[in-house]
Amino acid sequence: MSKIDILHTHAQTDDAARTVIEDMTKSLQQKFGVQADWVGSALTFNGSGVDGRIALLPGQVHVAAELGFPVSMMKSMVEGEIRRVLQEKLA
Repeated sequence: MSKIDILHTHAQTDDAARTVIEDMTKSLQQKFGVQADWVGSALTFNGSGVDGRIALLPGQVHVAAELGFPVSMMKSMVEGEIRRVLQEKLA
């Protein structure tokens, strides 16, 4: 099992960061069929081959996920896409 662990600092409001996280999750839903739910200030998601959490912290977003076997073969692509979206949308 592979893990993704990303801590991204940003200067957005909590509402703006939450919107970005929701948009990013929509992409995960389309690509991997994940289900996602907000629990407090964290969005938990799970689906076929992926299980994780995106926590909205003061001035930071923490993405942690465990990738099952076929998704783990695409870890670098998945992680790169998450980092790209965070950099573009939460600079």
